[in-house]
Amino acid sequence: MHLTLSIKTLFYRMRLPKINVPRKYIKVAAWIFGILLLAGIVTGFVAYNKREALLQKMIAKAIAKADKDYGLSIKIGEAGFSGLSTVHMKNISVVPKDRDTLTTIADITVGVKLFPLLFGNVKLGEVNLNTGKMSIVLKDSTTNLDFFLKRKKKDKTDNAKIDLSLIAHDILNQVLDKIPDDLQLKNMLFTLNDNDTARLSFLTSATINNGDLNSTINVNNNEATWHVNGKVNPGKNKMNVLFFADNKKVELPYLEKKLHATLSFDTIRTELKSAEYSGDDFKITGSWSVKNLLINQPKVAANDIVVKSARIDAELLVGANYVALDSASTIYLKDAAIHPFLKYTLSPVKIYEVKLHADEQDAQALLNSFPQGLFESLEGLQVQGKVKYDLNFYLDSSIPDSLKFNSTLTPYGFKILKWGKTDLQKINQPFVYTPYEHGKPMRDITIGPSNPNYTPLSAISSNFKNSLLTSEDPSFFTHHGFVEESIRKSFVINFKKKKFVRGGSTISMQLVKNVFLSRNKTLARKAEEILIVWMIENNHLISKERMLEVYFNIIEMGKNVYGIGEASRQYFGKTPAELSIGEGIFLANIVPNPKIAMFKFNGDGSLKEYMLPYFKYMGRIMSKRGLTPADTSGYGFYNVRLREGLRQYLLPDSAKVDTSAVDPDADTDVMPAPVKMQDKNKSFFDKLFGRSKKDTATVVADTLKKTKKELRKERREKRRQEKELN
Repeated sequence: MHLTLSIKTLFYRMRLPKINVPRKYIKVAAWIFGILLLAGIVTGFVAYNKREALLQKMIAKAIAKADKDYGLSIKIGEAGFSGLSTVHMKNISVVPKDRDTLTTIADITVGVKLFPLLFGNVKLGEVNLNTGKMSIVLKDSTTNLDFFLKRKKKDKTDNAKIDLSLIAHDILNQVLDKIPDDLQLKNMLFTLNDNDTARLSFLTSATINNGDLNSTINVNNNEATWHVNGKVNPGKNKMNVLFFADNKKVELPYLEKKLHATLSFDTIRTELKSAEYSGDDFKITGSWSVKNLLINQPKVAANDIVVKSARIDAELLVGANYVALDSASTIYLKDAAIHPFLKYTLSPVKIYEVKLHADEQDAQALLNSFPQGLFESLEGLQVQGKVKYDLNFYLDSSIPDSLKFNSTLTPYGFKILKWGKTDLQKINQPFVYTPYEHGKPMRDITIGPSNPNYTPLSAISSNFKNSLLTSEDPSFFTHHGFVEESIRKSFVINFKKKKFVRGGSTISMQLVKNVFLSRNKTLARKAEEILIVWMIENNHLISKERMLEVYFNIIEMGKNVYGIGEASRQYFGKTPAELSIGEGIFLANIVPNPKIAMFKFNGDGSLKEYMLPYFKYMGRIMSKRGLTPADTSGYGFYNVRLREGLRQYLLPDSAKVDTSAVDPDADTDVMPAPVKMQDKNKSFFDKLFGRSKKDTATVVADTLKKTKKELRKERREKRRQEKELN
């Protein structure tokens, strides 16, 4: 579709310098303009007498072009002038090729403004539409709007660069120019049919009179009545409209069927304040606000999230090669305010920039501004003091390894006065921990002296402590809950892989996730996890030693095996204090994928050969850090033997199994969530560590039949380790 660049735009872009012109030349120019205007009027009178013929010719040309370029069959029953610049048409239909009918209109009158028409701009003065229908039909992967995606083949010699600012300017003006000064819309029906599973209908009536917009939208045959009312002034690039429903919230049931999401709100207000060039950039200024917004989507949160009041005052900049939300913009949530900066540069390479800045503000006001239901554990929390927040993210897609990231929440006199729903210091005393499998509780584990498997930190071998900290969180005792470099590297790796393969969790984050939060994997839970970690670490609510002690006692280390006490006895028949350096390295190695621990052993109880490079690598690092003596033989640390009582359940060394290639990358959090492994069928280890027992022969037979998935995971683990070594 051709977009016409207005004269006003050209003046903005040309930036002509001021020139002092003598008055006599101005008079001459005025006379010339007058003569040209008179000639135009005379020409107009001549054209007026032939306007009906010209109209029919233009309509025929437009219909032919629509058919050729977009495959649209357009039919118009009657068309003619009903005034100087007003066209009246009847019985219009628009049907895309091989698709359902898109639009039918019984009667419409359209008037255009004459003066803009002289400069090639079509601006509507009036529109009167009586009885029409627009139907959007989705069938499988096709719709009757597919023609919008059809583009004419570009001229191979056309190498001109695309200017996004010009495109944004022209699209906005095309939209605004189609809003008439006067509108009478009656019985216009909009329908949506999504594969016969979701149907929507909106019977609409609307008027615009002197800039006042009023509309009534009947939803699904009186299911609800919506309104879009306000002021519109397209000539000055201004608009202020309010969207609401009669006597109830605006609800969108279509989203529940399509996206498994519930969305409703009281009102949404949209305001366009200005749209004009600022230097080389096209600048759009406006605001958007919502009242009592309710969102429920399983990936966002496990319960309803309610935003009582939110508003964004936005300045959108569109340059020749980028789109940006300027830092002068402000997001308001009740009494809290934050300034965002978002920029996407399209060429010559794609660059992503995100900055957030929140000025120093009252911490309690900030907590009260969080949407209701977002942070369930913190509901009712009372604090004092102030906080300030800054985030900076910069990624040049051509050099992802140079990614920049930092995030800082700075407290000023911050103090917790009263706990909310969850006591963040509960783990300083004995407590009951409940691990989950597939969303179901496994068993209650007392984290305290009454549990014979509970092991104080002082009774755990330094061989295990050093091995796990080295492999999972080397800076645990010095960081404040987060390691920015680890998070930065995760961004880089995930960007390169084009999928999520690595997290940046610390032991602090994993501990909070498992002890304080629900098992629902949602964006809200991740945000809550980050906030709780910050509170615990920056307010010293729990000592590092106690955090590590609890972590060692709840960590999953096999099928129904939790904590270092159970694990050391299960695999080696030892207490945690008796673990050798090799056994410590092994137990630290199984943390990312504890369910496949048994597959790392040969039938005689020795470690499989592919584990040797990992043991050498870990031993070398720990030796350099002074955590253990060097292994001069290269095999001492590797000499690990599974306790004899479990060896009978191992696969025979000669067994041939399916080890077909799988994706070697996996999300390896420090402590895997209990639902990490999605084993739908009962496997060998379900039987080995589960409720029932079988004789050895039956167990081995079941293993050979049912453990292909586990063996593929073993193969994946091996590849991950080899990759780390390289």
